[in-house]
Amino acid sequence: MVLLLAWFPLSAHAAITLASADGQTLTLNAPATRIVSLAPDLAELVYDAGAGALLVGTSRYSDYPVAARKLPRIGDAFRFDLERIVVLRPDLILAWQGGTPVSAIERLRALRLSVLVIGTHQLTDIAANLELIGKATGHEPEAHAAAQAFLAGLKKLRQQYAGRTPVRVFYEISAEPLYTVGGKQIISRMLELCGGRNIFDDVTAPAVPVSLEAVLARDPEAVVTGSDAGTAARLREWRRWPQISAVKTGSLFSIPGDLLARATPRILRGGQQLCEDLDAGRKRSRDIKQRN
Repeated sequence: MVLLLAWFPLSAHAAITLASADGQTLTLNAPATRIVSLAPDLAELVYDAGAGALLVGTSRYSDYPVAARKLPRIGDAFRFDLERIVVLRPDLILAWQGGTPVSAIERLRALRLSVLVIGTHQLTDIAANLELIGKATGHEPEAHAAAQAFLAGLKKLRQQYAGRTPVRVFYEISAEPLYTVGGKQIISRMLELCGGRNIFDDVTAPAVPVSLEAVLARDPEAVVTGSDAGTAARLREWRRWPQISAVKTGSLFSIPGDLLARATPRILRGGQQLCEDLDAGRKRSRDIKQRN
């Protein structure tokens, strides 16, 4: 028996069992070697886990790191070309819980394609997702190192801003229509870490349309929006409402949307800027109160 084991190389990998965020269990006979991601943050996580060379296709707006821009596109995060995906012959497809339509995931599984659903509800889930991708691809050491680095950065940021005075925050996704994030969205989690409180934290949906009247009634002490070509105009528009606390203190901020909206290690960069902005707003509020 020993001689037989020595003769036949143990090249066959043990089956890999993965827990999908939608409650399903996925079993791979070997580490994945051809991956398709159905959202930009998922592609980014694959690179962070050290498995970027295995990506063969991804969705529209996958632009980080630079290498992701060169990959074939299979559609966007919500509508994709099923035939295109099949042609790419993936042995693992990464779907986004809460983004990729459930019906689309079911269609892919009906074709006997291996779909792993990735979910992020807490900031620490980012580390868990890196570990999961590392396990799926045979890149456990690199993924573990990335996960530990992220957790260390998260701990440092949390300790740095612990105990700050709460700040009511309105996070603007878009102005027309006016959209914001719900209380369970990852941006809200980062707001909490910085001592902020999403004024719509009672909303359970990831993103919702809201009325201007509802925002004014909740009187945000800071308004935060993503950085793009229309940022300056959007922030100027808020100055039309001098009665809200955010305008009184000039606490109108913009942060590159990708640094907060994508559940990847880069969220620490967005979080650092967010925490600094909210701190600046607190100082302005204190200064105004002291002068009065």
